[in-house]
Amino acid sequence: MTETLEKHPLRIVLRTGAAVFGLSAIFLLALPELFLDLLALPSGPDQVWSMRMIAVTLVALTGNMLMVSLYANLKGVRLASRVMQFAAFGLGGLTLMVPAELTWFTYLYAAIGFVFSGAYTLFLFRR
Repeated sequence: MTETLEKHPLRIVLRTGAAVFGLSAIFLLALPELFLDLLALPSGPDQVWSMRMIAVTLVALTGNMLMVSLYANLKGVRLASRVMQFAAFGLGGLTLMVPAELTWFTYLYAAIGFVFSGAYTLFLFRR
């Protein structure tokens, strides 16, 4: 892999996104009740279990995003980035549709999704 490919902006966005998802996974595994509270959602055993299940899927996504950013060819990076472009936008939108009062954390969490979606969009259309 050449230095140019290693520093491709989409690779950097994927790596950064992997780090954010990795931190989110740790947060959800360790403190699911706090996460639910920050979203103004009720915190019962069912919800806590769901947050931990989401955390496990985030671990898998973190690993995949990191491996693609490090080892995939540019076509693979672009394809993965398209998937993440829509996924990040969807996460932002769904976060704003939380069935609870919108809090500062809700807006922040949604904004993170929209910022990542915007970054993917920018670098996908910039050649």
